[in-house]
Amino acid sequence: MGDNKTISLGILGGGGEIGANCYQLGINGHSILLDSGTHPKKDGLDALPEYGLLGRAPDVCLVSHGHQDHCGAIPYLLRQFPAVRTFSTIPTARIMDRMLHNSVAVMGLIAKERGIAEYPLYGHEDVNYAMRSVKGQPFGETFDLPLDEEVEVTFLRAGHVLGGAMVLVRTPGHSVLYTGDFCDVNQELLPGCETMKLDIEVDTLITESTHGNTEENAHNPYAEECYRLAEAITPVLRNRGSVLLPSFALGRTQEILNIVSRLQEEGVVPPVPVYASGLGRAVYELYDRFADYLHDDADLRPLEQFHRIGNVWEPAVVENLISKPCIIVATSGMMMQNTPSAMIAAEMVRHTHHGIFFIGYLDPDTLGYALLHGQAGERHQFCLGRPKVECRLENIRHFSFSAHAQRPTLQKLIKKVRPKNVVFVHGDADAIAWMEANTNGTCRSFTPTIGQTVALEA
Repeated sequence: MGDNKTISLGILGGGGEIGANCYQLGINGHSILLDSGTHPKKDGLDALPEYGLLGRAPDVCLVSHGHQDHCGAIPYLLRQFPAVRTFSTIPTARIMDRMLHNSVAVMGLIAKERGIAEYPLYGHEDVNYAMRSVKGQPFGETFDLPLDEEVEVTFLRAGHVLGGAMVLVRTPGHSVLYTGDFCDVNQELLPGCETMKLDIEVDTLITESTHGNTEENAHNPYAEECYRLAEAITPVLRNRGSVLLPSFALGRTQEILNIVSRLQEEGVVPPVPVYASGLGRAVYELYDRFADYLHDDADLRPLEQFHRIGNVWEPAVVENLISKPCIIVATSGMMMQNTPSAMIAAEMVRHTHHGIFFIGYLDPDTLGYALLHGQAGERHQFCLGRPKVECRLENIRHFSFSAHAQRPTLQKLIKKVRPKNVVFVHGDADAIAWMEANTNGTCRSFTPTIGQTVALEA
């Protein structure tokens, strides 16, 4: 058993960018991966972390939560290195099962539509094998990793999505806190992260930086944003239009469905039908199964009260869907091409009486960002292989229901855990640069990019 106070951190993905998060901890000759995700804006093998940088097979992979950019490459990793032991929280293990099987189906469709020979990157049998290797662990209970080295791990509630965890890794000589994605405010269903309430100090903090470049006053309080959204939805419905709320299948869909339902119960949004797309519904079932992980005041409505959307790849289905006032919650949240939200939007933007309201982070390179910042009359590609569509719709807005920590919270976390080292990841270049420039000068700061390895001393 060693007590070396110096560890290494290699960046396989997620350094200087958002996507394909994968970080390699080197501890006394052992290799521990923190997450193993895919990149939402890349295709084929390019979407994977840079596994070629691994000197040997990793021993363990610790998964923070079930979003694809944090776990989407797990089956590929296990196919390359079958002996890797994988750990997550109990809800995340169940969520990954749903998300990864869905990924196989989506990659199969993309392979046909776009001729990407590398897709699917893995099959259903690879997902089944990977899920058999995952060991679900309760929040807050410390467990030992299966190494000939004393390494303890504790999953702490991160407040981002159901099952989302910060990962605390302790060795005799060095302690590491990896935030994954975290949120400190109570959402409609989930409580905020617990780390701020705990007495924790660490040698190294590896933190997300998503909102590092976002001004403090750019986001309204969560409760206030709910009613701003209601004020936008109501006139559209009264004008016989429909409202599209593009949402991530995990987390945002479940939150928004319950926000809309509550607003209807309160009488501030008209009682029109509310629709939800397939994967979001599948994850909703897990929110119901793990309802004891929600906060005490959460009121999870029955899934049955939300209608199914249908086959959005058929224009006639979408035309019928939006022919009457309704609210549609559909993936993807950033409106990537060929996703349900994009296919629905392709019909909605031909008219002027609907509303499209984005409710989360939009990457500048996505269709959603282009649509939000575009002008009426511009043409956009909603479905690859189909003609571009002229946008006549002007009522396209953005609301902030982000489940990522704002930069004051990121700064507060650094002060609280008092690290000797802080490593900024999972953010664009401007966000990471702002965080480093405004970090308490008592700790060493690092902003490694993909392919770089840094030595961290306790």
